[in-house]
Amino acid sequence: MKKTLIATAAILGTAGFATAQMAENPTVGGAPMMADMTIAQNASNAPNLTTLVAAVGAAGLVDTLNSAGPFTVFAPTNDAFGRISEASLQTLLQPEYKGQLTEILTCHVVAAEAFASTITGMIADSGGVHPVETVGGCTLDAYVEGGEVKLRDENGRVATVTIADVDQSNGVVHVIDRVLLPAGQAG
Repeated sequence: MKKTLIATAAILGTAGFATAQMAENPTVGGAPMMADMTIAQNASNAPNLTTLVAAVGAAGLVDTLNSAGPFTVFAPTNDAFGRISEASLQTLLQPEYKGQLTEILTCHVVAAEAFASTITGMIADSGGVHPVETVGGCTLDAYVEGGEVKLRDENGRVATVTIADVDQSNGVVHVIDRVLLPAGQAG
């Protein structure tokens, strides 16, 4: 699994994204992201990640995303969550759906630090599509299309990386424009 995660990191770099090592850390939603803060701390400061932050809290994953990691998180924006019906989203945030919410959220987390250059390299080495195994047991297909890194979930839903290489003290975040789902879940 670690080899798959490291390979995933190579994919994002060849799509023309600046890596955190070569440039200043990108902002997310206009908020500065601090490389010495954790994923959970930085996400809490981004105005376009409030739904993700609420979902992480409801799933009980804040302590995990504050831990040492390293993690790679594909972070859906509020607009990404907006593509899910309000009723479905509110249901998922209820305590009785914590297991399902946790499964969905952990399908956005990889148990290794994978910057764009590593992810795009893995895509190239895999012939154009690289499987990314998540801590939630999902396998995402990463590929480059039109100069953008895309992630396809097991249901065929596709997310585009809109902001890559947001360096964190416990990993890296890549902001995406769609919520990815485990196999068999519609949304």
